[in-house]
Amino acid sequence: MIQLDGMSFSVDEVVAIAYGRDQVSIAPSALERMSISRRFVEEAMLSTQPVYALNTGVGLLANIALGHAEIEEMQINLVRSHCCGVGEPLAREVVRGLMAIRANVLAKGVSGIRPVIAERICDLLNCGVTPVIPSRGSVGASGDLAPLAHMALALIGEGDAEYEGKVRPASECLVLAGLEPLQLQAKEGISLLNGTQAMLSIGCLQLKEIETLFVAAQTSAAITMEALRGTPVPFDARLHKVRPHPGQLHSAEHMRSLLADSPIPRTQGVNRKIQDAYCLRCIPQVHGAAWDTLREARRVFEIELNSATDNPLVFEEDILSGGNFHGAPLALNLDYLAIAICQIAGISERRTERLLNPTLNEGLPAFLASAPGIESGLMIAQVTAAGLYAEMRVLATPASTGSLPTSGNQEDFVSMGMTSALKLEQSVKLARMIVAIELMAATRALDFREESETTPVLQEAIRRFREYVPAWSKDCVLSTRMTGAEKFIASGSLNNIEVQASVAA
Repeated sequence: MIQLDGMSFSVDEVVAIAYGRDQVSIAPSALERMSISRRFVEEAMLSTQPVYALNTGVGLLANIALGHAEIEEMQINLVRSHCCGVGEPLAREVVRGLMAIRANVLAKGVSGIRPVIAERICDLLNCGVTPVIPSRGSVGASGDLAPLAHMALALIGEGDAEYEGKVRPASECLVLAGLEPLQLQAKEGISLLNGTQAMLSIGCLQLKEIETLFVAAQTSAAITMEALRGTPVPFDARLHKVRPHPGQLHSAEHMRSLLADSPIPRTQGVNRKIQDAYCLRCIPQVHGAAWDTLREARRVFEIELNSATDNPLVFEEDILSGGNFHGAPLALNLDYLAIAICQIAGISERRTERLLNPTLNEGLPAFLASAPGIESGLMIAQVTAAGLYAEMRVLATPASTGSLPTSGNQEDFVSMGMTSALKLEQSVKLARMIVAIELMAATRALDFREESETTPVLQEAIRRFREYVPAWSKDCVLSTRMTGAEKFIASGSLNNIEVQASVAA
């Protein structure tokens, strides 16, 4: 059971809840803070002083005062009117991540809502009720309004939700789960809508996918090094100690570990290879820069996971209007991640080309075909990788530079963070397939070498890979093997490869 306290939520915990590996509750300390915050709101309702979204309209309508009898109606109207999402529904795990993050943000205790609101979100998570949330319609300020409105709609028993594998009216799902619909009170509608949780949920889930992809790219690169008889000199610790970017140091150390005690001979003396092409020689510099981007994104995401992104926020002395809902910190890092994985995928595609090209592959058969000419081998797999990479380059164009004004020019500079998140989601899938194609080529290339034995770690990696993608001897339909290779990478089977190999040894 993960307790949400508004202070210590992590990316890994988001992922665990999103995939149903943990249940969730609100920490007692957070319940107390929410109760105190709620009392401040109730006191403010007795005043005639205007408070944004409590006794006023929202956006450009903030100058319109509301009568006391209109306050609760306005909160429900906010939820209904903001349900403007379109497009395919967000994946179930994205919605669950969004819900968990929203509950944690409310648990911080500065949103002025009753504790039951956050508790009911946890109830839906634990009972398996997942609101149906369309994927399009957010500009990332004031947060992810439309996606969060669709979540809130299910809480009040309207709209659709998924329960036990079937999409039904949310009211029916609540009955089946033994839950009552919420009756929203003052401030609670706006507190459910304002925030960055949709883009952040996607960001957290994709960050974990990219971390897994990074390990696969490193492992695939190491097998390629073995197949091409590449020199391990560029991974020497002395080189990286004098340019100590953390990611570069990490990548180089990992490559040394993967290639340690390789039995594959490298040419010596006058025939010794002086240096390899950049796609082999510069692995630590390129992969390492991507790794540093991942670390920075994780840092930013974990700050945001425990940040109040509502507006207004409720403090003991004041209820303050601000802009904590603005998605700029996330939008930038989501765009950075798309650029980083474009680097990983691009250098992987170049290694695939080098494995297949008979003028570059150190004596391997052309396109790794058993009988070049009669067979084409992996020729078109590389074409596919090139096509995917071209698409990735388009997706790496930042969305965060494309603000458009909204809400009568009151909300005149927005983050477009949800667009950044959605395109990152697509880009990760493409990058995974590009690395999968390299892994197919690298393992096949090694099979052609007389000395096909490699390091214990890489031998174990290849053994696991062959459970998904059996070796083949002649031309065959490669798309099924490519899909198998992509599934292998997504499985995370390589994440603990060095530990397992050392145990086996």
